[in-house]
Amino acid sequence: MQKKDSLISKDGVSYLIPFILVTFCFALWGFANDITNPMVKAFSKIFRMSVSEGTLVQVAFYGGYFAMAFPAAMFIRKFSYKAGVLMGLGLYATGALLFFPAKGIGVYGCFLVAYFIMTCGLSFLETSCNPYILSMGSEETATRRLNMAQCFNPCGSIIGMYVAMNFIQAKLNPMSSDERALLNDTEFDALKNSDLSVLISPYLAIGIVIAVMFVIILLTKMPKNGDQNKDINFLPTLKRIFGLKYYREGVIAQFFYVGAQIMCWTFIIQYGTRIFMAEGMDEQSAEVLSQRFNIYAMLFFICSRFIATYLMKYLRPAKLLGIFAILAMIFTAGVIFFQNRYGVYCLVCVSGCMSLMFPTIYGIALNGLGDDAKFGAAGLIMAILGGSVLPPLQAAIIDKGTVLGSYPATNASFILPFICFVVVCAYGFRMHHAKEQV
Repeated sequence: MQKKDSLISKDGVSYLIPFILVTFCFALWGFANDITNPMVKAFSKIFRMSVSEGTLVQVAFYGGYFAMAFPAAMFIRKFSYKAGVLMGLGLYATGALLFFPAKGIGVYGCFLVAYFIMTCGLSFLETSCNPYILSMGSEETATRRLNMAQCFNPCGSIIGMYVAMNFIQAKLNPMSSDERALLNDTEFDALKNSDLSVLISPYLAIGIVIAVMFVIILLTKMPKNGDQNKDINFLPTLKRIFGLKYYREGVIAQFFYVGAQIMCWTFIIQYGTRIFMAEGMDEQSAEVLSQRFNIYAMLFFICSRFIATYLMKYLRPAKLLGIFAILAMIFTAGVIFFQNRYGVYCLVCVSGCMSLMFPTIYGIALNGLGDDAKFGAAGLIMAILGGSVLPPLQAAIIDKGTVLGSYPATNASFILPFICFVVVCAYGFRMHHAKEQV
């Protein structure tokens, strides 16, 4: 008698061990994403830069995703999902370990190069792992399966935030940005070198962990799902998949979603710091408390993702996506208009609303693409460019200090995430109605 398919089996074949290993990679890139978000503020202080200059960290970070997505897809098509995962882990480890020579040189641009190489690896990982997970079972349960795997992405994010808060932010010299601006060149260089030594340690540690993971996956037998067709046919494939409305609009929705996510998780530090300093805290204490609220937001994100995965048994993913986007818009309005801790609480709630968005957009957009999913995945990973393009726009608003007279620019800047959630909401309900008409 043939075994009944489960969430992670197909035709009686269990994918439990490969699912666990690939899912662990989700946690690894979650760590990289969320140890990096607070570094915008950290690098701004260490190198005495504006918030806009600090966001070059995000430009380099998400620029790597954009640059490597389609080369990664062609590599995976030519070889295999497993080869793509290994290439991703190798580049990830290389970029992380390059923080050591970057610290020795002491130039901001060297860190940006290390981030770029690291995220070229993350681009390989996400282009490989997301469709790989979709292939580890029936197509009917693919979006639920991806949501389940993506539940472990914020687990890595929590660890990244915790490390950033306790092993970087809390250990940096407490001297404020204004005090650092008064230092002479010799004092500034000594302080910068001390702070950079603190900053690079977690990156070196994760580089070693990634290298170990590389060896484990290299030695493990992995399924060859979707690895039969080696023909690249780049332009015809792109023309074919971008001709599909649900895929084309999915790439646009993903661009705006990722931009919203990165803005909310990056600038909660600036948002909370302004409010907590107004309550009488010093700058470093306000930053650490803001990062603690960022961790609360991520915990809410994790819980909400498990809840959303369960709800998909009863509600279509596209409809649930639209509902969560409406809730995100409501809470983002609170972030804009409240000028006290209620705004911080609303920003935490926005994370809960974002929980299902990335994997659900991903699953809807790749549904039915078959072997074209490798290139489809690349287009969706390129959409992560939203995390590179939109945060600098928000930073430019924040740098103004106030807008419309005396209104805090930090609050006003969250109009950008609000607009992003409008786009995601429209995609969710459009796809839901399209499915109903089929």
